[in-house]
Amino acid sequence: MEPEQGVIVQFVAELVVDASARTGEGPVWVEREQALFWLDIPSQLLHRFDPSAGVDESFLLEQPVGAIVTSSEGGFVVAARDGFGRLDPMSGRIAMIAEVESQNPLTRMNDGKCDAAGRFWAGTMAWDPFEHRDAGTLYRLDPDGSVQPMLRRVGISNGLGWSPDSATMYFIDSLGYGLDAFEFDATTGSIAGRRRVITYPFDLSDLILADGMTVDEQGCLWIAVWGSGTVERRAPDGSLVGRVEIPTSNVTSCAFGGRDLADLYITTSSEHLKPDRPQQGAGGLFRARPGVRGIPANAYAG
Repeated sequence: MEPEQGVIVQFVAELVVDASARTGEGPVWVEREQALFWLDIPSQLLHRFDPSAGVDESFLLEQPVGAIVTSSEGGFVVAARDGFGRLDPMSGRIAMIAEVESQNPLTRMNDGKCDAAGRFWAGTMAWDPFEHRDAGTLYRLDPDGSVQPMLRRVGISNGLGWSPDSATMYFIDSLGYGLDAFEFDATTGSIAGRRRVITYPFDLSDLILADGMTVDEQGCLWIAVWGSGTVERRAPDGSLVGRVEIPTSNVTSCAFGGRDLADLYITTSSEHLKPDRPQQGAGGLFRARPGVRGIPANAYAG
């Protein structure tokens, strides 16, 4: 599905797991298990959805987790409340690799992903980001276990993605009301030349925020737009070329999965719902097949 100038292609997502998650987040397709792992952050739950069996299991975690990635050594690495750590899903225990803001009761870690070199990027946000604005920081966990702060004064550190050639990094600060792009040095992991690509108008009466995102094999951006009931497909220049409709408003993130990486999985939230809008399956996991493939998720190289 090559993007065409001025053409907006519409799709509708189906509900595959009626989980009623408080805040579903962080979906990642794990190829070795042919399963989708996703989170319910405030409930401290890790979900594992097996599409071949249609079964979703959940595991209680010892602390809230905002992002999960696979590890090149096997297993999982997470961005948890207290920092980066290795997760044992069965027990829910997290062995810390590096603490991040663990002494700050006002913040927690949120969304994150790995770049092609296996560096794990994830940021923090305040538990109440409207009261404590700009309290977040975007961090980079390097393969040697060291942590580098990359962006400060972040409102809600959210969606991350890279162009297929790794020359551009995309980042969403939800309270920055849009998506920014950076020149990305794949060798060093440095970023420069920040520029605004998409802006969402801010309106407190009808809160619409960019949330999680993913990138497809054609370099287009799929952005979960909280409050809108949609996932937008945007060309790299920011123009709108596609849209997936979800029957609940608070859409949180998305990721490609399935054997051919052509299924778009979408997480949602059952909290802060607008009473004047339909909310079918709020907090559930949805799926659409929009005619384009995703890019395999990168593993942490530590």
